[in-house]
Amino acid sequence: MMQEDSLKRYFITLSYDGTRYHGWQIQPNGESVQERLQGALSTLLREDITVTGAGRTDAGVHARMMVAHFDLPSNCKFEGTEDINCQQLAYKLNKLLPYDIAIQKVEQVSSDLHARFSATSRTYHYYIHTVKDPFRRAYSCELHYPLDFDKMNEAAKVLMEYEDFGAFCKSGADVKTTLCQVTEARWIQTSPESWYFVITANRFLRNMVRAVVGTLIEVGRGRLTLDGFRQVIEGKQRTEAGESMPGHALFLEDIKY
Repeated sequence: MMQEDSLKRYFITLSYDGTRYHGWQIQPNGESVQERLQGALSTLLREDITVTGAGRTDAGVHARMMVAHFDLPSNCKFEGTEDINCQQLAYKLNKLLPYDIAIQKVEQVSSDLHARFSATSRTYHYYIHTVKDPFRRAYSCELHYPLDFDKMNEAAKVLMEYEDFGAFCKSGADVKTTLCQVTEARWIQTSPESWYFVITANRFLRNMVRAVVGTLIEVGRGRLTLDGFRQVIEGKQRTEAGESMPGHALFLEDIKY
């Protein structure tokens, strides 16, 4: 077993289009972003590399910013030297990875920094549009019923009054706690027919953002009152919340450390 002090830790900042992937995490029967990244690193560094991501995006979900870490033995060589050139490694990774995964930077960090557990907040955006648009369809959800965004924003503010979001957690998900601290939740209009929902929290449950959006849309359609929205949260039952919205319109936007 390699001693911890003989390892060097590196953070990778990357982005990806999740359209053709079964999510971030390695899957037995589908291609994942993690698998692609590990394979490229293992090829370049000639080591069996395991990467740990800041979170797990689901199938079809995109990331404008994902962070992952990996460890290397101190004597590991890259292009003949033990002094890893992070800029060159990022360049070589981009050459090797497919068109829909891009590396922004690689940097050596303290060994006690962890891509997942050291993150203090994560921000997601969910995009919708209300007219048919062939140029938005791949990254935004097309809706054709009237929505009251003022009511949806009132309901979004309610999220910051609660900590237990079991109502928005995927049924059967293996989680130790359903507690999250939401610090931002609001709808932002970008054109007469397009909006996005921004939500920031210290952590997210599996499927949480898409379930929150689906429930807020029920409010916007007049099918759920603000009091009803509170009751959904307080009831902690996934079956009482709205439907899970399609993954293609969801982006992991930012991660803070």
